[in-house]
Amino acid sequence: MNKEFVAKDFIIITVVVSLWVNASEVFRYFLFVRPEMHSYLSVVSNVADMSWGIFAIWGLWDTLLTALYVFLFWLCAQVFGNNTKSITISGVMSWCFFFVLFWVGMANMNLSSWSYLVTVLPMALVETLVASYIASKLYLRKSHNKLSQKDAQTTNASA
Repeated sequence: MNKEFVAKDFIIITVVVSLWVNASEVFRYFLFVRPEMHSYLSVVSNVADMSWGIFAIWGLWDTLLTALYVFLFWLCAQVFGNNTKSITISGVMSWCFFFVLFWVGMANMNLSSWSYLVTVLPMALVETLVASYIASKLYLRKSHNKLSQKDAQTTNASA
């Protein structure tokens, strides 16, 4: 894996991975989180409402989340290589940093039920592991393309 951080590659990979993350977040929100919040926090007016403005903010939040997933994967790949170990470490660490901390905090403040964590946390773990896997494959493709270009340039230069 390329030891140099290439901002262009990072941005492209973040955009592609964000398609998965946004789809996963929207699915989990509408099928699980929103009903839970409506039920658990029914005394709060407009809890878990959805409008275009709120949806846009969540889209930005998901994109930031994705950038952090991709960057953490890149860091792990620098140390361990682009492999299953890096995918697992970055996926689990992302899950702990973003979801375990959030949902345990929510439950600890009585803003969510503890039993709900059994549903939402495994789904979030799948999201982070798949996001790390996609980042891994995209970084492999980028490094393979760069090697192919280098080989072509070397062949052309020696001809």
